[in-house]
Amino acid sequence: MLHPRIIPCLLVKNKGLVKTVKFGDPKYVGDPINAVKIFNEKSVDELMVIDIDATKEKREPDYKMIENLAMECRMPLCYGGGIKTKEQAMRIFSLGVEKIALSSAAIETPDLITEIAKSVGNQSVIVVLDVKKKKFSNKYDLYTHNGTKKTGLNPVEVAKKVEELGCGEIVINSIDNDGVMKGYDINIIDKIREAVSIPITVLGGAGSLNDIGNIISRYGIIGAAAGSLFVFKGKYRAVLINYPRPDEKIKLIEDNLMLEQ
Repeated sequence: MLHPRIIPCLLVKNKGLVKTVKFGDPKYVGDPINAVKIFNEKSVDELMVIDIDATKEKREPDYKMIENLAMECRMPLCYGGGIKTKEQAMRIFSLGVEKIALSSAAIETPDLITEIAKSVGNQSVIVVLDVKKKKFSNKYDLYTHNGTKKTGLNPVEVAKKVEELGCGEIVINSIDNDGVMKGYDINIIDKIREAVSIPITVLGGAGSLNDIGNIISRYGIIGAAAGSLFVFKGKYRAVLINYPRPDEKIKLIEDNLMLEQ
């Protein structure tokens, strides 16, 4: 039986773990390997690691870093950043990574989704949609290259397209809500949720376990990802890797899961 997943998302820049606010002002918060070791002890559902500069700097994924992360990681690992070809994706899978996340490549070379999915299965191909709400509008723009390149595309239409191409999961990442810790953007989640039938993970805005509970209550089986929530603690944002205890996680899901789903 499928269950909601609660997923820490680690952002990597220059091999260090960072946190951003609205995709800017990266703050160094530690060593990603140390973070993985701590999450190992906390029975994390899944871990997502994104190299935020690889695509923007037009460089390949850091395979040695990925290998080190995969060797340490005792939960399913999703990696994204700099993946442009099937060969790169297959090399990353060979290092022990269970899922790869595509962003700009899904837009620039959409057939890549199908190529990889045919080789490893749809469930291992994730597309990340970095979205930003248009001013004075209820519509959204899709961005790539760590939020620096506006595509002019409608995220909902792109979500439909990548599902047709064989993507197994979509990550909706809100640029406006990134690092703000005031809750997820329900509006864009509703739009994409209605448009596709594949699993969805939401990212950007979680400030408390209540925010995750609200998402599970509203959507049922969904991935609730967060960065700041699992890296910072308290109003002064002290760096402390954290994650709900197994009993807290079970209660959070059971109290909020929509029984009809």
